[in-house]
Amino acid sequence: MDSDSPSPRSESQTDPLLRDPFDELCHDLSSLQDLASCGAWRSVIDKVSRARALSLLHKPHDHLTYLAFNALAFTKLRRFNEASAELDSMEDLDSAHYRYETYPKIYPNRVGSMVPFSLRWLHALIPIKLGQRQQGMDRLYRLLDFVREKIKDKENSNLSVSLGMWRKREVFVVNCVIGHHLSHKEFGACLSLMKELLSRDSSDPILISQLGYMQLQIGDLEGAKVSFMKVENEGKNHGSLSEVEYQNLVNRNKALVYMVGKDYVSAVREYEECIERDSTDVVAVNNKALSLMYLRDLSDSIKVLENALERVPTVALNETIVVNLCSMYELAYVNHSDIKRTLSSWIARVAPDDFDSTCTRT
Repeated sequence: MDSDSPSPRSESQTDPLLRDPFDELCHDLSSLQDLASCGAWRSVIDKVSRARALSLLHKPHDHLTYLAFNALAFTKLRRFNEASAELDSMEDLDSAHYRYETYPKIYPNRVGSMVPFSLRWLHALIPIKLGQRQQGMDRLYRLLDFVREKIKDKENSNLSVSLGMWRKREVFVVNCVIGHHLSHKEFGACLSLMKELLSRDSSDPILISQLGYMQLQIGDLEGAKVSFMKVENEGKNHGSLSEVEYQNLVNRNKALVYMVGKDYVSAVREYEECIERDSTDVVAVNNKALSLMYLRDLSDSIKVLENALERVPTVALNETIVVNLCSMYELAYVNHSDIKRTLSSWIARVAPDDFDSTCTRT
């Protein structure tokens, strides 16, 4: 929930023993962050509603931060019209009302925008979710321009810590744009954006791997092999990855090439190496199960996914794994409806608020 310029913590000036308990919750934003991190999005909405009803938000950045949490919660719950209404309640994001220097008595010696970056991202995302794709894509590209302007400013100011944060945001926004282009098979735009990122950091193993995934999607197997080999050959540069993360990335890249070539036995071997290093590598878990399914070993493929859900539910419980598991149930069992209902009951007990329970198809 970082703003474009970090917001100071807001503290009550009254004696702690006289504070309203809601006031304590309101200004301790870590409570909202804790709820968000565990997927308790309905509780986030309730907390924001109570804070507003009790007029506990006094400073401009308080209102913006709580609005950001609220809009994000609505988005996570797929209540896009309500998220849009939150955003529509704001003025232009670059309005003077949302700048620190407009309130010198509240924020002495502070300048810049207090708008959380998450609000700028949601401002672009929500139109796409509401079927207004062109408006959303236009906003995403404007957000990318905004981020790149910030990067230039930080480079000129030699603010290395802040520069790193904005570079991560650039990659995040580019990946959002690429994702939407991919969903419409606009591969030329995707490759152009990724190569632009790589022109500034040609050795980042994650970016090079993403280029390889795109090449696979457009049928350029040889190009993907070249990209994946580059990741493996430049092993000394892990970028932001740990040694285990890097090695697993290399194995997953190899496995994808094997899967495209329908060599599922070799793919399973690569994924097993990943899982031995890191049992929470759910991409490897999911793809190992798929490879086993393609080998017509439904029993073992089901065991792989069930064991992952039992062992690391907070990591493995996502819609892709559940959809795949339910598909395997349908192929393997006559009484698959009963089995899926049991799975649905378990999911209802442990899943975060934003989990899409319809993925079980019960």
